[in-house]
Amino acid sequence: MGESDDIIEHHVEEEMEKKGARSRGAPSSLLESPSPSDWEAPSSTQSSHRLLAFSDALISIIATVMILPVAHTKVEDNETSLLLLLQELRQSVQLLLTTKIAVYLMTFLIVTLAWAAHIRLFQVIVRIDDCLALLNLACMMLITFLPYTFSLMATFPENILGILLFCGCVMVIGLIQSVIVLYAFSRPFLLNEQIQISENQTFYKHHILKVIMRVPIMCFFASIFSFIFFQLSYVLLAIVIFLPYISQCLRWCRSKAIGQVEETPDSMLFYTYLPNEPLSKERVEAFSDGVYAIVATLLILDICEDNVPDLTVVQKQYGGSLIAALQDYGPEYLAYFGSFVTVGLLWFVHHSLFLHVTKATRFMGLLNTFSLAFVGGLPLAYQLTHEFPDNSRNELEAIQISCVIVFFAGIFQLAIWVVALYNEQETLHPYVWYDGREHVFMLAKLALYPCVALGTFFLTCILSKFSAPIFHLMEITVPFAFLLLRVLVRIGLALLRMIFCPNQHNLRRVVEEEADETRMPFNAVVT
Repeated sequence: MGESDDIIEHHVEEEMEKKGARSRGAPSSLLESPSPSDWEAPSSTQSSHRLLAFSDALISIIATVMILPVAHTKVEDNETSLLLLLQELRQSVQLLLTTKIAVYLMTFLIVTLAWAAHIRLFQVIVRIDDCLALLNLACMMLITFLPYTFSLMATFPENILGILLFCGCVMVIGLIQSVIVLYAFSRPFLLNEQIQISENQTFYKHHILKVIMRVPIMCFFASIFSFIFFQLSYVLLAIVIFLPYISQCLRWCRSKAIGQVEETPDSMLFYTYLPNEPLSKERVEAFSDGVYAIVATLLILDICEDNVPDLTVVQKQYGGSLIAALQDYGPEYLAYFGSFVTVGLLWFVHHSLFLHVTKATRFMGLLNTFSLAFVGGLPLAYQLTHEFPDNSRNELEAIQISCVIVFFAGIFQLAIWVVALYNEQETLHPYVWYDGREHVFMLAKLALYPCVALGTFFLTCILSKFSAPIFHLMEITVPFAFLLLRVLVRIGLALLRMIFCPNQHNLRRVVEEEADETRMPFNAVVT
């Protein structure tokens, strides 16, 4: 009995180690059995699973709360002055879109680049000790300071102090990550088993350091150019987002010009520049879930802050009736519930998508980042949809901005699926392949929100006086559309077959009639 218990306990420990390696995005060789280095590692080392979960949660919070300065931007609606009425819309859109929203999107993407770099780093480092945990905390501390630098950049876009602080933080983060790499390579038992057994550890170390330091070097040049021509600094920061793809394009051009550069046999296993380089699917899901959860939470903060009436106001203006006082906040409550439903359903679509994704790649991660950046803008959409008076010009523009945010949040989810279909045998479950039984249903689920948002946008352009009812009707009907989506897809496919393939439909009906006459099962006749 004791021997069998020991065997069961051994298998349980093996499964737990496999689960931890899988969540870190470790290669499949690590999932077979514990490596010899695990037995030789000092007792002070431990799995990095909890550190990675903490880091994912922290970075998702920091990336999402950056929308708060944008969402809390106040734009006065003065309908009494004709001159202000003609100029106000243009000024408000310029204020929101050309400064704060643009800087928010750029900063969100750069923060998620730091997160992606963190994923790749801890696909190389699979165990940690106290020193690595403290270095990671220092890195997280600087990432949490980024929202403050963003606020300075958004509020004072022509002042270089904000961009200097931002670039300084990114450069120090790069230096800390370099120290983490040097420390881990000085203790090989912390590294991935494939690197431990490799004869090219020095090459790996130099290659990883070179990749890590590219972003800090770009930020260094951006800080230098901020003294000369600060607009160029923002261009350099935007280049950082697409640096891997620019590097891959330059490498392709170099190979065409001077020939392929020889590399070591295992040089392309880690820290490549290829769009299909794998990322940890579990960490992508965890980070995305964190963003959706935080966005949903931010929506209620505005309700708690702005929609609780003052006690003296209730007593004087409403005779002590709290119900009468809360009735004035009806549009705010409607906007809150509609926005929460939108966030929840976008998460539902994201969950359905990654349920069928078997491998996440770098390019899919970039598209996911774009989608999450617009999801993070939903608190702004909530603020705008109840900020202005009914039937005003600014209310129409606010609703259209909300439609644009929802459209791009959904269209990038659809783009992830399209990219996954390009190499479907490696990245997707067979059910959603081109000939899979769930392919059309998955396409309809991903295309529903972009189509509805686009249709709502054009309807509000045509029927501007009914823009608010149209928008709220869209928010109410979309959940029911998801509930009935499978039935609607089947009806749509049946109609398309009747229109474009009538002969096939008639043949099926003839076969059914013959089966009824001979009292044979329909499937037998078809066979």
